Amino acid sequence: MKKIGIGLMIFITFALVFVLGFGYKTAPEPNNYYEVYLNDDSLGIIRSEAELEDYIDENGAYYKNKFDVDKVYSPKGLQIRKLTTYSGNVSSVSEVYKKISKEEPLTIKGYEFIIKKTSQDNSESEEKVKTQSIYVLDKDVFKSAVETLINTFVGSDEYKAYIDDNQVKIETTGENIEDVYVSEDITVRETNIPVNETIYTDDTELANYLLYGEKQTGSEYVVQAGDTIENVAFNNKISPEELIISNTELTSTTNLLYPGQKLRIVETNPQISVVEESYVVQDIESQYTTEERYDDNTVIGQDKVVQEGENGLERVAQRVRKVNGIISYVDPQSKTVLKEPVSRIIVKGNKYIPDVGSTTSWGWPTDSGWTLSSGYVWRTNPVTGSRELHGGLDISGTGYGSNVYATNNGRVKEAGYHYSYGNHVIIDHNNGYLTLYAHMSRINVKVGQVVARGDVIGFVGMTGVATGPHVHYEIWKGCDYCRINPMSMY
Repeated sequence: MKKIGIGLMIFITFALVFVLGFGYKTAPEPNNYYEVYLNDDSLGIIRSEAELEDYIDENGAYYKNKFDVDKVYSPKGLQIRKLTTYSGNVSSVSEVYKKISKEEPLTIKGYEFIIKKTSQDNSESEEKVKTQSIYVLDKDVFKSAVETLINTFVGSDEYKAYIDDNQVKIETTGENIEDVYVSEDITVRETNIPVNETIYTDDTELANYLLYGEKQTGSEYVVQAGDTIENVAFNNKISPEELIISNTELTSTTNLLYPGQKLRIVETNPQISVVEESYVVQDIESQYTTEERYDDNTVIGQDKVVQEGENGLERVAQRVRKVNGIISYVDPQSKTVLKEPVSRIIVKGNKYIPDVGSTTSWGWPTDSGWTLSSGYVWRTNPVTGSRELHGGLDISGTGYGSNVYATNNGRVKEAGYHYSYGNHVIIDHNNGYLTLYAHMSRINVKVGQVVARGDVIGFVGMTGVATGPHVHYEIWKGCDYCRINPMSMY
């Protein structure tokens, strides 16, 4: 019995060895595939990552020719992740490519210049940062375009002399550039650029965009008899400087125009701020003052000029900052009198100071040595960037804290603070005219006070929205805020 039991166990053992040893099959190996995602959405599984990249490059032949590049790449949001699976279900690269092309554009290698511009919001008195990207294939295209913009605003000859350290030394009068730079924060990075973005390959095209923005076409104006650069610019709501920039045959506001001449009218909208800091010495006429004498034997209102006025001459040194060709800050350095002015003397009836101003004789609101940093012109506001008519004169250069004078007899209508004008005074001259004096550091009169021409009503400052110390001076005719060109009264 023991022998039978042992034999049975040996038989069973051999049977198990046969079944387990000779009947065993090897388990299948897993496959290494690649799952394609676009913006985190799966588009399918492919066998080869390199095969998809080659397929994308082959189908981007149009963009290779358009941009003259050697290779086209997948969209920015495309991700390919390695996948190990026992499944054999895969998509063809052509199927996956079709899905990609419907969702996102292909890309090419290039450079992204990121421009951060800070502006002030008047309504909230807060700074806002605006960012824009400019795409190029060659960094030198951007560099050359910026240099073109600098030459436009600074002047090619002047900028070259500054770069070459070859400026003419100032002996009597003249101007030397001390610094030129772009005020925005500009960074650059190499990146894959979507082909549907605006990609600049020509520096001239990019320079036009940096100068004019999106609106580059403008309009054409045919010069009429009697036209000047100033009135053509004003009537077309641009500044004289903008007219000169857009018409290379013009070099100065003193250029003569001829009937039939065709001029290009385009509003500039610079995308970057070219800052020019200069040391300027110039001879400036110092306007004569008007001295009023009172005679008890003369009837009120009967004025008599007993001595005509004559302007003087002063040599004034200033440090001037310009942003895109427009004066934004004037810092007086020195002033030398070359010729004293001769006062104009008017004899008026008795010593009573009337609150009715003259309609034919106006004083000047500042001391001598002034610079007109902005006139009564259409321009782009240097603070807000908005397009507007500058409704008065910006008078700079006499220095922070210097006197501001009433330009005519009248009664103070308003004296206080305004979010834009800052410390300001409005005088009603009771003759159909009102005047406004803005951005003062301090006010020296009160509402209802009668002032005479030449009275100190405040002091030069930069309160409100101002880029530097100056007086913003307006003349209104007929009603409040009915602005006219102040220079038409002088």
